[in-house]
Amino acid sequence: MDKGLGLFCRAATPHPKSPRAKTLGRLLHSRGAEHQMPARRTAGPQPEPLLFDLAKPTRRSASPSKELCGHRPLRAEPWLSPPRVLHQPQSTGRTGRGRMGAEAACYRLSAARCWFWSENETRRIRERRTGRKPERMFGVVVVGVGRAGSVRIRDLQTPPPPADPLKLIGFVSRRELGNINEAKQISLQDALSSAEVDVAYICNENISHEEYIRQFLRAGKHVLVEYPMALSLASAQELWKIAEEKGKILHEEHIELLMEEFAFLKNEVAGKELMEGTLHFTGGPLDKGKFGFIAFSAISRLSWLVSLFGELSFISATMEERKEDQYQKMTVHLETVDKRRPLTWIEERGPELKRERHVNFLFESGRLESLPPPAQGNKNIFLRDQHIFVKKLLGQMSTEDLAKEKKRILHCLEIADEIQKYC
Repeated sequence: MDKGLGLFCRAATPHPKSPRAKTLGRLLHSRGAEHQMPARRTAGPQPEPLLFDLAKPTRRSASPSKELCGHRPLRAEPWLSPPRVLHQPQSTGRTGRGRMGAEAACYRLSAARCWFWSENETRRIRERRTGRKPERMFGVVVVGVGRAGSVRIRDLQTPPPPADPLKLIGFVSRRELGNINEAKQISLQDALSSAEVDVAYICNENISHEEYIRQFLRAGKHVLVEYPMALSLASAQELWKIAEEKGKILHEEHIELLMEEFAFLKNEVAGKELMEGTLHFTGGPLDKGKFGFIAFSAISRLSWLVSLFGELSFISATMEERKEDQYQKMTVHLETVDKRRPLTWIEERGPELKRERHVNFLFESGRLESLPPPAQGNKNIFLRDQHIFVKKLLGQMSTEDLAKEKKRILHCLEIADEIQKYC
């Protein structure tokens, strides 16, 4: 039973013959014909009066309430539901208006008064009882409409439930594209200055990430950026400092940690003693002028190794490159910080190479040499990354988890920095 609602309704129920009941009747009469009580007949057979048991709220709406007060009922809630309707026999009397009839009329007035509660009052009670307030909506602008940007726009426009409190305002592109699936194109200056925009998704080429992040943070916007956030450790540290000074969220996307292959590896590695290992990635060529040095553009592989085996130390690196063939092969030698176990990272790119990951990890208990294909095709990994970002916006991620994530990201950027200097 809702004690608060029961107390309100009992307190609102005056004695049938009291001045308060008469005043309440005049108040309802003054609201207009649509709120007047239905007239009772004094002759002929009388229907049973409808009494409201106000101390016993129910989940289902009582339809007689609409007829009695001429007002739409409140929304059905476990704690805000109409009183039950009790059918009780009419007491006898020459006029048919015995004590029970007077009480029924009084209860009708009391119930009508309950239904005049405003929607704001309903919402305040719901928030007080649940301890929750409606989530605010964050306006989002997407910068860059390549593969990642297009997926981000799709997820913002047609999110599967549960939907995040995000609203797409538009997108920014150097090209004149007009509208994309009803998403409008806006200028960079409008995105920076608009009060509607709370969040920027940076999805363009790697070399532009740092400058766009800096502009949006200084404009007071939260930022989600595809990896890497910058092409040097020093730049990343500067951007994080700006975010902390502005009190804004800076989130670097790492969808590789949401893949089924990584989940498989995480499960296989748990509790085993590593002796040595190799991670070999192959894929098509990348334009260094747009995506930066290969250790930064492929930093997701470093993220895998650090997440699986902890902090790593850089030992050495070699680079084989044939520009005329668009071929690159980087071989990096690392070791774990805790037990100094050797790890090798090979990144190989060329026109004829398929996008594949190969692993070879030797443990004391055996060897792991292959990854199973993803059963679900790694669906909705960008959307899952967005859910993590929203948790940060709403303050639902612990300080320890945020600090741990920041440490991992900066550690990977530090290793990439060392590889670039060495090569």
